[in-house]
Amino acid sequence: MGFQRNSFMITVALSFIFRFATACSNGQCRLLDECSSDGDCASGLYCFSCPEGFSGTRCVRSIITDQFKLLNNSLPFNKYAFLTTHNAYAIDNEPSHTGVPRFTFTNQEDSVTQQLNNGVRALMLDTYDFRGDVWLCHSFGGQCHDYTAFEPAIDTLKEIESFLSANPSEIVTLILEDYVQAPKGLTTVFTNARLMKYWFPLENMPKSGQDWPLVSDIVAKNQRLIVFTSIKSKEQSEGIAYQWNYMVENQYGDGGMHAGSCPNRAESSPLDDKSKSLVFVNYFESIPVKQPTCEHNSGDLINMLRTCYGAAGNRWSNFVAVDYYKRSEGGGAFQAVDTLNGKLLCGCDDIHACVAGSTSAACTS
Repeated sequence: MGFQRNSFMITVALSFIFRFATACSNGQCRLLDECSSDGDCASGLYCFSCPEGFSGTRCVRSIITDQFKLLNNSLPFNKYAFLTTHNAYAIDNEPSHTGVPRFTFTNQEDSVTQQLNNGVRALMLDTYDFRGDVWLCHSFGGQCHDYTAFEPAIDTLKEIESFLSANPSEIVTLILEDYVQAPKGLTTVFTNARLMKYWFPLENMPKSGQDWPLVSDIVAKNQRLIVFTSIKSKEQSEGIAYQWNYMVENQYGDGGMHAGSCPNRAESSPLDDKSKSLVFVNYFESIPVKQPTCEHNSGDLINMLRTCYGAAGNRWSNFVAVDYYKRSEGGGAFQAVDTLNGKLLCGCDDIHACVAGSTSAACTS
């Protein structure tokens, strides 16, 4: 009995030692391998806990696949898909810029610069008149307050300018939920942030469902900032595109998270209105809660994109907007965008299957 017990203990000890010795570390861990820190994970991954999806901590994705570098940038802008951050400015640990403690929720964990560096290419921003300037803010009663304000808009716009300056082949899209009433208020803040030199001109935007200009031409002309506003009159008064003239969008918040249903947002035309060239899909809770977001941003998100494809007249979305964009069960919102680009560019379930000579099983076409 003593020999058997000792043999069992030795076997357990050896198994533990072998597992410890062969466990990945030092940047060698792959997708969904167990990890103890970000440094264990390979490039493009980070160490994360998602109790809804897996036990312990594992390496999950933290960066997008660059469809332009992997394939090409020679197609119209509306033939690609882009990761979008909902309320990109509402960031954890953003210090108060009013001197009053903030009392409102957040939607992202990374700075705007980090979001852009990780492959986010569209930012949803809420703009308000506040303190004689334009601020990014959550509202209470339709107004920006000291305790709901995040920062002056120019601070975020300067981050975007720095990114565009440092990355001359990248395009950034801004979707503004716009409450600015000051005459030329937005024009002024974009000018002061030195972003007008990147402005995509209104006259180049198709209004009747035609294709957009080629991405390669947009880059060559340095018209790499595409801006939409929710205020119709600003298209004429400031030359800022009225969002609903160019895209359709599904219902945001809890109303857009019912499996098998993809209704349009009230301000938007029906999703199958093909006079709008761009399709925008939201998938986030009305009140953001971090823990379940890793599940929402994974299989649930891809299922919703498939549902919205049908609702949009068999069109895949160009923008997919999420909260806490890096939280996932593995591939998350990054994989969702890979799926969209695969569908858009070659009819496959993953953009990597579009590469010539690929043996991926992700192509169903």
